[in-house]
Amino acid sequence: MSGQPGGLVRAAVAWAARWLTGAVGGPARFQIIAVLACVLALDAADKGTVGAVAVELKESLGISNTELGSLTAVSSASAALAVIPVGVLTDRVRRVRLLTAGVVLWVLAMLAGGLADSYQWLLLSRLALGAVSATAGPTLSSLIGDFFPPGERARVYGFILSGEMLGVGFGLLVGGNLAHLLSWRAAFFLLALFGTLLTFVIARKLPEPARGGQGRPHPVGRGGGAPPGRSDAVHFAIQGRGVEPDHALTLRRDPTRMSMWEAAIYVLRIRTNVVLISASAVGYFFFAGLRSFGVLFLDRQYGLAAAAVTGPAVLVGLGALAGVLSGGRIADHLIRRGRLSARMTVPAVAYLTTAVFFVPALLTTSTATALPFFLVAAASLAAANPPLDAARLDVVHFRLWGRAESIRTFLRMGAEAAAPVTFGFLADLLGSGGAGGAQGLQYAFLIMLAPLVANAIILLHGRRSYPRDVATATASERPRVR
Repeated sequence: MSGQPGGLVRAAVAWAARWLTGAVGGPARFQIIAVLACVLALDAADKGTVGAVAVELKESLGISNTELGSLTAVSSASAALAVIPVGVLTDRVRRVRLLTAGVVLWVLAMLAGGLADSYQWLLLSRLALGAVSATAGPTLSSLIGDFFPPGERARVYGFILSGEMLGVGFGLLVGGNLAHLLSWRAAFFLLALFGTLLTFVIARKLPEPARGGQGRPHPVGRGGGAPPGRSDAVHFAIQGRGVEPDHALTLRRDPTRMSMWEAAIYVLRIRTNVVLISASAVGYFFFAGLRSFGVLFLDRQYGLAAAAVTGPAVLVGLGALAGVLSGGRIADHLIRRGRLSARMTVPAVAYLTTAVFFVPALLTTSTATALPFFLVAAASLAAANPPLDAARLDVVHFRLWGRAESIRTFLRMGAEAAAPVTFGFLADLLGSGGAGGAQGLQYAFLIMLAPLVANAIILLHGRRSYPRDVATATASERPRVR
């Protein structure tokens, strides 16, 4: 009988692996998705860990909420500056090698942070960490676009972005508990170890795909995949409606030869892309504040010690995971049913739902009352990202994916850099009874719900331009994709 629980666990893991392999379309696709998800998980785990060890960092280094927010802010700010040259390299060099080099440098920066003996040293290590973590955005976006056809990208993005959710959960739970039992340095060293292992996995298991989608792995057990290029349900539906491209934006030259300045001007002339960039930046702004001060808020608002946060955090994390896996699937399903702008509508509804459900969760002081509202709000916030990410690939030429994503990441990182400092400053300014009180954090979160509502309105307005911008990208690629 002693071996029975172990056998049940092994059977459950084997069943989950079979289900996931079938859901994503076979072992080859599962391997690619798993590696890309792990890259996002590693970076997210780092950011989640900083939030989880907030109490230990404040006590160890004697820092304020604003200084705590600055640890994440400087990382995001340096990433925003580094991501522009990374985007250029992504469109011109082998992306897998670029990604591998980025993870190696990330590990070294994390080790330096774990050895920090002052706030200034830790701040400098976070500055270096952000500069190398910038590699993930453009390279992953370009790789996903070439590995998977357009009609599946929102669903596939859901699986890959689940790594981000799992990484944050790992940082909050494992990193937080490890810091409570040992020290915050141990949490940093553990992430460096995982980063070292991931370096070898990327180098050995991730192939370099052909540009434009030729040779992408077809799904197994689903009747074959879409042909290379854009000839799938999304673009058949747009062509069937007679949507004409914007001839002023249709490319008649090789975009590889564009300078970064020319590429930036071009992608920012795509109306839908500007809407998507703005929505993503606002969404990550709120998420960055939540990630940095969520554990501290639970401690102050509900009186939960670090160990007691684990249960509620797991449930909320599961809600976020369900949301990120559902958002893309819902959007792709609606597109197949003729809702051409579903990748704009689904995120709009998700952001509005997030704002509505966060309000009662923030106002109550009862953990049991707040938990269901937090669960739905977290699921809705996470559900917005897969369709947004897939839509950006839809409206941009594949030879501009790296540079377009670098521009988006630049603005997103800028928002992430501003968020922790803004949330921390508002909490210190509006709080009573000393810095870090529950009232200040409560007011800060409530105020920052307003941009999420504005996000929903902007996305709904942007639905009109999406079909035409997809048709324009298709027309621009047609002479070059065979």
